Amino acid sequence: MPPQPYTANRGPHPRRFVFVLLDNFTLLSFAAALDCLRIANRMQEEPIYEWAILGEGGETKTCSAGTEFTLQADLGELRRDDIVVICGGIDVQSATTKRVISWLRREARKGLAVAGLCTAAYVLAKAGLLDGKRATIHWENSDSFSEEFDEVTLTKSVFVVDGNRMTTAGGTSSIDLMLKLIADDHGEDLANATADQMIYSSIRTDQDTQRLSVPTRIGVRHPKLARVIQMMEANLEEPISPALLAKEVGMSTRQLERLFRRYLNRSPKRYYMELRLQKARNLLMQTDMSVINVALACGFASPSHFSKCYRAHYDTTPYRERGAQSTRLSI
Repeated sequence: MPPQPYTANRGPHPRRFVFVLLDNFTLLSFAAALDCLRIANRMQEEPIYEWAILGEGGETKTCSAGTEFTLQADLGELRRDDIVVICGGIDVQSATTKRVISWLRREARKGLAVAGLCTAAYVLAKAGLLDGKRATIHWENSDSFSEEFDEVTLTKSVFVVDGNRMTTAGGTSSIDLMLKLIADDHGEDLANATADQMIYSSIRTDQDTQRLSVPTRIGVRHPKLARVIQMMEANLEEPISPALLAKEVGMSTRQLERLFRRYLNRSPKRYYMELRLQKARNLLMQTDMSVINVALACGFASPSHFSKCYRAHYDTTPYRERGAQSTRLSI
């Protein structure tokens, strides 16, 4: 189902954005979104936007960079025309408390528009606000998100607007979303003027993807190699044999081996294994999935084989990795 369009609110001004800071929120995503509103006011020469900064407890919140921010208020009643912006960051699962979920569900029932920046799509999904909708989240969290929320259509876009639900992938994608909302409210000229003030010369749309292309990421511009890696990344749970990968790009298995050795100094099998183990580590660090289920999600038929491969690559076992993560989060 295609995403539903966002309906701009051109009612009485100023329009208010309510930023909700979670523990360990990403400073860049929050600051980028907020400054778009400030600059739009300056360019328009009138206060067309205002904002409030809230959070659970109503006192302070600390971003992932360690800087503490003073909140204006605790989570409370909002106006029906407010836009709620949840600001997520590191370890969003722990920051998503029962009170935050209850409050968000209650306010969403009023029909408020709700946005999730960086990892905050997790909060919206946990509250059931993304069921049957398209969304995005920071690429590092996409594996764990997909495993937990199969009722949400996860994309790789920098941002997604589906009706009155909005999500961004983090970083500067907050700018792209805010510029779209400004354009919807007041026209492209104001959005472009705001971008110019930010020295933001390439405004992205929801058709742009959040990660660099495969050639850029691996530093190699070989179309067949890039195609094989794309197939590997798309098939981690059910790995494709090197022979089939080679056939798909019109090569022999031996040619594919030489290609990987030449450009990546490893075999296709080794590279594929590293991709699967990276996904496994993300799931161990970001979810409470059992080690057995993590193994299955990453294409390992047995826990013992998974543990052996994991130890060889990370010099620790999956069980110890899970335990170490729990210890880090409790400090």
